[in-house]
Amino acid sequence: MEIFRGTATFSGIAIGKILYYQRSDYQIRQYLVSNIKKELGDFNEARLTAVRQLRELYERNCIDNSAQAKVFLDQAKLLESGSFQRAIESMITLEKVNAAYAVMTNRDELVTTFRRLEEPSIQERINNVREISNRLIGILGGISPKINLGETPVILVADTLSPTEIMEMDKEQLLAVVTHSGSSVSHASIMAKTMEIPSLVDIEINDEWDGCNAVVDGYTGTLYVNPDREILEEYEIRRKADKKEREELLKLKTEKDRTIDGKEIGLYANIGSLDDLSSVLFYGAGGIGLLRSEFQYLGRENYPRENELFLAYKKVAETMGDRLAVIRTVDLGADKQADYLDIPDETNPIMGNRGIRLCLDRKRMFKAQLRAIYRASAYGNLAMMYPMISSEEEMDEIEEIIAEVKAGLQEKGIPYKDIRTGIMIETPAAVMISRELARRVSFLSLGTNDLTQYTLAMDRQNPLLKGKYNDHHPAVMRMIRMVVEAGHAEGCKVCICGELAADTALTETFLRMGVDSLSVVPACVLPVRKALRETDLSVSL
Repeated sequence: MEIFRGTATFSGIAIGKILYYQRSDYQIRQYLVSNIKKELGDFNEARLTAVRQLRELYERNCIDNSAQAKVFLDQAKLLESGSFQRAIESMITLEKVNAAYAVMTNRDELVTTFRRLEEPSIQERINNVREISNRLIGILGGISPKINLGETPVILVADTLSPTEIMEMDKEQLLAVVTHSGSSVSHASIMAKTMEIPSLVDIEINDEWDGCNAVVDGYTGTLYVNPDREILEEYEIRRKADKKEREELLKLKTEKDRTIDGKEIGLYANIGSLDDLSSVLFYGAGGIGLLRSEFQYLGRENYPRENELFLAYKKVAETMGDRLAVIRTVDLGADKQADYLDIPDETNPIMGNRGIRLCLDRKRMFKAQLRAIYRASAYGNLAMMYPMISSEEEMDEIEEIIAEVKAGLQEKGIPYKDIRTGIMIETPAAVMISRELARRVSFLSLGTNDLTQYTLAMDRQNPLLKGKYNDHHPAVMRMIRMVVEAGHAEGCKVCICGELAADTALTETFLRMGVDSLSVVPACVLPVRKALRETDLSVSL
């Protein structure tokens, strides 16, 4: 028996045989073409074929998986866009190279340029370009990307997987996904979450595992290859218990977020795009505690127009109805960049001109978003909060801009609501002045991801610090308590919307601190609801 430990991106237990999948490397040779017109025609024919395939894939998957199937529509639109088509045709025409080589080169240049950026919306666009490029290359070379899982359900092991590869396979034959590359926001992980199957990343995979028996523990991030009888028996018992527990969790979709002693707790969802709206409703969240609005600014060639922003926020408001939806104003900078933003290089971008600092430098951009949010507020129950606040001077400036925006809307007779506003507490500075900040807004929301890394002076994405980074550090816990006490002293509600909010081992701790609400990814709503409903705050510890 061999044991490998990685990172779990979706929980669960799987037992079965491994199918090792190695994506074929396209051996593309560059050569000069004599008939450019024919080569352009071949490329356009392949492009239209790919568009047709993608729309068929959408139709096939949209009923059972509408949110995730939308990726195929996005890819089809990207293939139909002028910018993608022109880039390939330009290379074919100017450099007189074959179409497959032009597609491959365009793909590789884009991936190389943006490979270090972790922002989900950028990674989504890169993945889409990679996907459609591979599909085009496959069509031009007669290669199919479909994975045959066979007749018996398997644990799929691969270096990396794409959404197309997962959605084109038979879901009934997939027990779990184990990859070397990826993250909790990778497409493979998102698809696994949607299908509610265990998923691991950061596993050093081996092609010799093909056909071996294995156990995937999606709770501890552990893979057992050729497990002994004792492990198999233990995990078979755990698998049956896990299945029963999941069935019980689904019964909580319509239950109240209330502790045993009757305290009502807000339980909301964090989302990063409009595609996640259906998941918020499916899992019965109280609303949206954090809408990351960066998805509208990244992976594009220019600033979004005010009306484009307004229509997106209007959809959020209308979809959520009476449920609260908190929009975080755009948090750009650091790893969230696009060429058109023209953000100067910084020695330490994580500590640089990001979040509200960048917005206050680019007031035209900021005002457009604020106007869009206030306009959309007339259609539902919206609220708004500001990222990376570290001083009252920033709040002074924000309040002046808000007054200008409201005056402009009133002058034009555009309806809006006087919505609640909040502050993201993500820096030690904000913690230390949290009482003063609480006087300025209706709620405080603890962004524990950034707060932890700034408090520990550790980059949470640095693999060398994986064993040292401790988001349960006493200093972090004390800061959370300080913010709760400061907020309540000024009659201000306090929420936690970072990754720690989904840690059910801390649910009771947070509730005893007096945290008013928690906001987690949609798939974690029910486990957290279960934890808080099992908490009795009347019992002294």
